[in-house]
Amino acid sequence: MKFIDPHHDQWHTVGGEDGPMSHPPVKSYSLLTLAQWHAVREQWPAKGSADHKPVGVIVGNDVDIEVLEADLAKLDLVVLQFPKWTDGRAYTQAHILRARYRFGGEVRATGDVLVDMMPLMARTGFDAVVLRADQDRGIAERQLSFFGARGHYQGDVQQTKPVFGRAA
Repeated sequence: MKFIDPHHDQWHTVGGEDGPMSHPPVKSYSLLTLAQWHAVREQWPAKGSADHKPVGVIVGNDVDIEVLEADLAKLDLVVLQFPKWTDGRAYTQAHILRARYRFGGEVRATGDVLVDMMPLMARTGFDAVVLRADQDRGIAERQLSFFGARGHYQGDVQQTKPVFGRAA
């Protein structure tokens, strides 16, 4: 799991004085709202092409992630939001991105992200997080090591079959 320091992040939102720009300029490491992405997606080159610039999109947890299916070949980052730690819809969005669509880019969690959420985030497909300001990164890293090779009763996006109790 990659822990993102928002003050030193290479990704930047595209906005003006009055909020997000409806037609943002095309720059590398632009982090766009879903509306901004829809405004520029037709002219954005696919990953692997010579003129591709890294781009990411911020998706609210009340959005059907299926709206990105056709665009995933162009996206390098999908940011999923947790407005409250008790609202787990972003876990489902991450799982769909990884398991159904095989999205290989970064899936990042933002918002009300607590250290207790780390194991489930890793199991559902998140590979980067921006922790809530009052959370400790060291504790979050320890949370990720609790189950280790011993596994879980259920499979997940990386290990689809249960491995609990078997020697790893």
